[in-house]
Amino acid sequence: MTDTTDTAPGGIAVTRRRSATDRTDAEGGARGGDRPAGRRRAGPPRSWRHSPLRRITPWLFLAAPLALLITFTYVPVASMISYSFTDWDGVSPDRENVGFDNYVQIFTRPELFRVFFVSGYYLAASVVQIAVALYFAVILSFNLRFRNLFKGILFFPYLINGVAIGFVFLYFFQDGGTLDSVLSWFGVTNDHSWLGDPTSANVSLAGVSVWRFTGLNFVLFLGAIQSVPGELYEAAELDGAGRWKQFRHIIAPSIKPVISLSVILAISGSLSVFEIPYIMTGGATGTQTFVIQTIKLAFQFNKTGLASAAAVVLLLIILLITWIQRRLVPDDKVDLV
Repeated sequence: MTDTTDTAPGGIAVTRRRSATDRTDAEGGARGGDRPAGRRRAGPPRSWRHSPLRRITPWLFLAAPLALLITFTYVPVASMISYSFTDWDGVSPDRENVGFDNYVQIFTRPELFRVFFVSGYYLAASVVQIAVALYFAVILSFNLRFRNLFKGILFFPYLINGVAIGFVFLYFFQDGGTLDSVLSWFGVTNDHSWLGDPTSANVSLAGVSVWRFTGLNFVLFLGAIQSVPGELYEAAELDGAGRWKQFRHIIAPSIKPVISLSVILAISGSLSVFEIPYIMTGGATGTQTFVIQTIKLAFQFNKTGLASAAAVVLLLIILLITWIQRRLVPDDKVDLV
């Protein structure tokens, strides 16, 4: 409110109060006339944060990967599950629905489920593989002469195609082959066929898998170890901690999630071994794995429905083992600094 003094006729001064609204209207009229009632000044333009396009943009980027994932993963899995309840030869258009009969055969016919025992050789080889990869990853994470050369040597076998590795080691283990020739240099004579009986054949094939997949675990462990802050090693050395104590109290807790991942990959890989035994022995002499048996059921004996049920059982076993491991060894966040 403001006081305004006006002069009335006769020279008498009259004081009158004017409100802020009256003053604003007067000023608005002086500047450009009265504004229309109900009209407001336009606010700032809407930002990208409130735009509807912002919400759908991530889905536009995910559209292609999701389409490929659904088309080449979930749709085939759904088809495989539907085939597992049928008696289908894989060719004819007619499919006879047999319910759970294929699953009953898998668990009641010993020759179908016994092949899982072959995976025990590869599971034992996976333990050796993880131990060797972890040892070299720890050694080569410190300053060592020619360590880059050793890294390449360890990782190189994983880059070679599995079929090529199978053929190379097929000549390596054959009678009078490379292994027998090397042993003869040291005066060791061998009249035993390396791939002739189930025990030696499975041990030999498991050894090939160790040679091939050690590089993968080595790279995983090495990357995890190198992500540990260097200040922790310096503080440990100042406290007088040796390499073993550094590994026990710094490295091992830091790479625990990676070790858990390697164990999951080792178990699933042991249950689904295929290319090395298939190339080297074709599943003969007691080296047939569950996957080789499934392939033969589908394409050699035309039992696509039974093979699909076997594949579903293998998938469920791997998921169950993974779930149990995750429950027993959860990935707790480790904060060392």
